[in-house]
Amino acid sequence: MALTLAPAPGGRRQAFRVAVRMARRDIRRHKGRSLLIILLIMLPVAAMTGAVTLVQSTQETAAERVQYELGTTQARFRPMPMANGVMVQHPVEELQITTSDWDRNPDFTPTDPQDAIPAGYDVLTESTLDLTAESGAAHVRVVGRAVDATAPAFAGKYTLLDGRAPGTDAEMLVSRGLLERFGLELGEELATSAGTFVAVGTLRDAGYSDSNSIVYLKPGQGSVGAPAPASTGPVPAASAIKSTMYYLVGSEPVTWSQVLAANAVGVTVLSRSVVLNPPSQEERGPEGAGTSSSASLPLTTYAAGALLGALALLEVGLLAGAAFAVGAKGQVRELALLAATGAEIPTIRSVVMAAGLWLGGLGVAAGAAVGLVAAAGVVMVARLNGSVRFPGFHPDALLTVLVMVMGYVACLLAALAPARQVARQAVLGALKSGRAPAPAGKKSAVVGAVLLGVAAASLAAGTWLAVSSEDPDVFSSRTPVIVWFLLGGAVLGVTSLVLLTGKMVALLAKPAGGLPLAARMAARDSSRNRSRTVPAVAAVLAAATLASAGMVLAASQQANEQQNHNWSALQNQAVLPLSVWQPLLADGTMPDPLRIDPAAVVSALDGAVDTVEWTGVLRTAAIRNCEMQPDLVDASPAQTPTSSCLQYSLATPEGNACPVTAGGRVLDPEDWRCQGPMRPYESQGRADSIVVGTADDIERLFGTAPTGEARDVLAAGGMVVTNPVFVRDGQASLVARDVRKPARADPATGAFQGYEETARKTDVAAAVLEPAVNVPYYGVVSPEAAAAAGMRVDDSALLVQFSAYPDAAQADKISEALASIYKDRYGTPYVERGPAQDDSLILWSIVGLGALITLSAAGITTGLSMADSRKDHVTLAGVGAAPRLRKALAGSQALMTAGLGTVLGSVAGIVPAVLLVTATGMARTAVVPWLQLVALLIAVPLTGAALAWLFTRARLPVSRREVGT
Repeated sequence: MALTLAPAPGGRRQAFRVAVRMARRDIRRHKGRSLLIILLIMLPVAAMTGAVTLVQSTQETAAERVQYELGTTQARFRPMPMANGVMVQHPVEELQITTSDWDRNPDFTPTDPQDAIPAGYDVLTESTLDLTAESGAAHVRVVGRAVDATAPAFAGKYTLLDGRAPGTDAEMLVSRGLLERFGLELGEELATSAGTFVAVGTLRDAGYSDSNSIVYLKPGQGSVGAPAPASTGPVPAASAIKSTMYYLVGSEPVTWSQVLAANAVGVTVLSRSVVLNPPSQEERGPEGAGTSSSASLPLTTYAAGALLGALALLEVGLLAGAAFAVGAKGQVRELALLAATGAEIPTIRSVVMAAGLWLGGLGVAAGAAVGLVAAAGVVMVARLNGSVRFPGFHPDALLTVLVMVMGYVACLLAALAPARQVARQAVLGALKSGRAPAPAGKKSAVVGAVLLGVAAASLAAGTWLAVSSEDPDVFSSRTPVIVWFLLGGAVLGVTSLVLLTGKMVALLAKPAGGLPLAARMAARDSSRNRSRTVPAVAAVLAAATLASAGMVLAASQQANEQQNHNWSALQNQAVLPLSVWQPLLADGTMPDPLRIDPAAVVSALDGAVDTVEWTGVLRTAAIRNCEMQPDLVDASPAQTPTSSCLQYSLATPEGNACPVTAGGRVLDPEDWRCQGPMRPYESQGRADSIVVGTADDIERLFGTAPTGEARDVLAAGGMVVTNPVFVRDGQASLVARDVRKPARADPATGAFQGYEETARKTDVAAAVLEPAVNVPYYGVVSPEAAAAAGMRVDDSALLVQFSAYPDAAQADKISEALASIYKDRYGTPYVERGPAQDDSLILWSIVGLGALITLSAAGITTGLSMADSRKDHVTLAGVGAAPRLRKALAGSQALMTAGLGTVLGSVAGIVPAVLLVTATGMARTAVVPWLQLVALLIAVPLTGAALAWLFTRARLPVSRREVGT
């Protein structure tokens, strides 16, 4: 019979079975190492699975929206101030309006929602109330609802938590937050502006957090009154109702055609049927082609999360690789025997890879399960505690599988390098000692250099795409491509540095001859045994990359928040109104505003708190006796001897307007015309943006001492302007706008564009004085210039400077002191806190977390390295080396491993993070927190070395077999 050398049928399959069986036995034999690998894979998979699940759980589904907003009713009708009858709402978010015609139609009068309700439905009302509640002598503003919350139709929207439903008109339901806010218990009374009621139960509104202070009354209860139909005239002055929504109860759904009919008369509708089955774009028509305005997370946030997640998986893959390497070395003799019996290299390699299959499968399955369970627990606890942050538990199967695949691939890649290395070892050398180091090849260094070039090219391509996108609209369309280039470059950069680590270790070991004995031995041992050094350095590198990238992203985001903070005044300042609007009288006329005595306010504040530094009265152009009824706007002038509807602002000289794109995006945020106060968009809605005053007012409003030029111009009857964009040739133009006539909205975005300009325009001499921060003021104008512009100047507000931001107790005292003066028409004043000041705490927390992760990586890899080099240490002890040498050697190895990994990781994390911030517009400028990074670079290697020295045993038990005697 002739000898055949052809592979036996099914030989590959049989060899794989052998490999799987050997791997399973090795896993059982080394349970500690196997558990470590499973945990290393499981933890990041669990974290990423939980994170993506929680992110998805913040997005409300259509079914949850109708349940939380409508209960079991069919639809909700509510008024919407529309400019004409061609505007169309979004099918799901009824408050979003889309149209191609934003012009106001003077003949269009919105219909009362009651008149737009189709026949055949029972109607439930829910009214928003203007309520205050007594807290000591203070009248604290609370949220009020007039609704039959216990009606069966509201099941799912309202839930009775504790107590019982009200049985009489003297009882009410409240939120849990109100009980905590006022220190009440069920069965106790609370005096409100609508009457005194006994709280008999706590109610949860699915759309509001339990922490809110909400009072639930029934329609018509107390002095609330009932919603009045449009035909009955104005609401009586005694009514506390601010607005009313109407819920339709019935069996027939409200269709999209009925929604469009309601839109045509100025009513928006949230329909159960329409939300669950949205109309197509063709059914919406050209006027309703807008998109949802739901607040989704920006792409840059997903990009940052993806970068950190990829780095986390890379790190644990490297840590698992170190563990696989130690395990593979322990199997060298077994694998060599297998090779000696004729096993092929792929079979030997598959033994180690099979361990990756087993452990990776267990790790990703356990990680996904733990992540989902943890996310479900977070959502459940949040919902039970009355939080509306998570509408429901929304696991995403696709993202979960993607995370599992990423973790599984990371585990297989971690096992691949040790498997290939062991398979290449010489059989004879392995059989003789089991510790024959594989020769260091040049392939990994070449591949690393190539990948480093590819990473640099990828990062450069992403940056070029961002820099070359001069039009922000084009940049917005390119952002996904830019993000992929940058993320790919970041991951490839870390991978390339990992592959180049062996070459770097060899280069560092060459000049080690002048180092102390322990350091010299550590350097040479690291160079000789790169198979265990490279995974250790690489794991620390990945951890340092993760920490440094996180610090740059956090610091840049915090700096961006500080730069873009919306200042209402200088820090610790409050602006209290000196006139308060009164409700309409019974005949529909508007009474004169309630005038407030500033001296009384100052006295009340001084008696309440001792932190008031100074106060000052602000004089601005007052809007008084302004006729706002749409049918009388065109018939009456904007200003008469007894009335004024004029609001003043500064005109922007030709060529000084902030350039924007067709989509309304700022073309260049660094353009001087787009920076400073009242930029990039002017706050047209404020009536007190121009203050009539003197040089003393300048320093109080601007936070900057007035210059000689500013004093001279103001004394000569001119104006001091906060932003040079409004000044040309030493002149600024005061423009009067009619607050009864909104200007045409932006055609592209529908954004509010202020009010229509009148023919009145006054040029005044102007000097520029930039304030300390971007306060919302055009500037300070002299009384002479104000008179020339026709301003009806009045004491409009009281500016209060506090020495510190009031705490909760002080805020209550301030509200209590002002309650009697403002007659319940004004709540707690808003004090400008300024941007967050605890940035360093967040950064140091990241440093601590990054150091913990990095030290954990260093500790794991150093421990694995010490276990791998145990025979070397036994040999040293056998030839008479001092016991302390082993401790010094361990500390030196940890110092070299952690030091090199931290330096390389910092570079690998800072560069892509800076490019990601600048290229994607995550922040205006990238900020590198050098102090925290230097602390990370110094603390991690030194701490790692100290811990390795401290926890390494000086003596090891020596046997004759181990020393080879």
